[in-house]
Amino acid sequence: MYQQSKHNIFSKIKDSNEYYLVNILSGNADILEPDEALKFKENRIDNPDIYIEKGYLVNPDDEERIFREKYLNFIDERDSDEIQLFFTPWYTCNFNCSYCFQDEYTNPEQTVTDEVIDAFFQYIDNQFAGRKKYITIFGGEPFLNTPKHKQTITKVIEGANIRKLDIAVVTNGYHITDYISILQQASVREIQVTLDGTQTVHDSRRILKGGQGSFQKISDGINALLKNNIPVNLRMVVDKDNIHDLPNLAKYAINQGWTKNTLFKTALGRNYELHHCQTNNKRLFSRIGLYQEVYNLVKKHPEILEFHKPAFSIAKFIFENGELPNPLFDSCSGTKTEWAFDYAGKIYSCTATVGNTGDELGTFYPQTKLNSKLIEEWEERDVLAIKKCRNCSVQLACGGGCAAIAKARTGNIHSEDCRPVKELLELGIGLYK
Repeated sequence: MYQQSKHNIFSKIKDSNEYYLVNILSGNADILEPDEALKFKENRIDNPDIYIEKGYLVNPDDEERIFREKYLNFIDERDSDEIQLFFTPWYTCNFNCSYCFQDEYTNPEQTVTDEVIDAFFQYIDNQFAGRKKYITIFGGEPFLNTPKHKQTITKVIEGANIRKLDIAVVTNGYHITDYISILQQASVREIQVTLDGTQTVHDSRRILKGGQGSFQKISDGINALLKNNIPVNLRMVVDKDNIHDLPNLAKYAINQGWTKNTLFKTALGRNYELHHCQTNNKRLFSRIGLYQEVYNLVKKHPEILEFHKPAFSIAKFIFENGELPNPLFDSCSGTKTEWAFDYAGKIYSCTATVGNTGDELGTFYPQTKLNSKLIEEWEERDVLAIKKCRNCSVQLACGGGCAAIAKARTGNIHSEDCRPVKELLELGIGLYK
């Protein structure tokens, strides 16, 4: 007996009379005309063989078998995936950003010692031997312009070079030009830099501790990176205070020639609900609220797409690749393909938890000591472990969301951080088709 797949995602396309039908488990997606969509919705399908072939109509037992096979493949592939190792040499920062979530961390002025750096490399040599990996230097702000800070970053790069590991850096970008010669010694995967808009908007949000703006020095730094063939990932942290400036930033990047450079890419980062500074913050968008606004802006300013193509869940992937992505049984990389380490010798799951008191998973210095029970909780989190995900039709596009946000909200790692997949696809398919 065939019935509709529980993994069907079906809805009306934004600003269209047509509907979409997506099934990530079977790997199929179709656009339905209104009459065809109505018949599907009411189970009055004229030609069921096509729907059976594409996995929209299924035998539940067969579908469960396919689900299990793909789940096991996902776990096997993840266990051999590249690992991203974040290293935070200090939480010190030269900025006073309006939305910083690290400003209440303890001992922000302390810095890493050579002994801790050596211990970090010894730990990853032992724990991740044989695994493909790279190091991302995190903060605070990694690029502080003093001899001591430069010496430390150089030592981390030297350790990576010995092991033939790429590095990436997450930086506010203010002192990039002071670090070009150091970066030329490394195999750089990318430098992530943040611009929150054009100069007036950016300088109202991301200011130095002395109150000065930072836009022009960051822009100069991006130009210096690209001139030296160092990849740039430009991130705009978006909320209701600056979303209106997205078209202007897009035009600025286009005029600078950045968008024509193959070493340049972009990301929109939603200013989101995590830690003390975002409690009941009225300027924050919901996930769907942000992308509704982005959709409207792109309709009015299509040049935005030359600067940044929003994912809209899996919509962009479908239209760029002509196929669906593999099922996402787990969207949280913490303790699986991502770990974070700091100057104090502590180990964390990811960048959303690093430095946050109570989120430690162990230490690598002065001795290696792991909280196996907590680590196991992180490792086991996926759509099968999260009760509310198990029968959700969008589970394989959402993957359960962010564990850190879920834990902050509920106190339980194995709780859901839902993504509005259906609504995002309505927007994304409407935009890209």
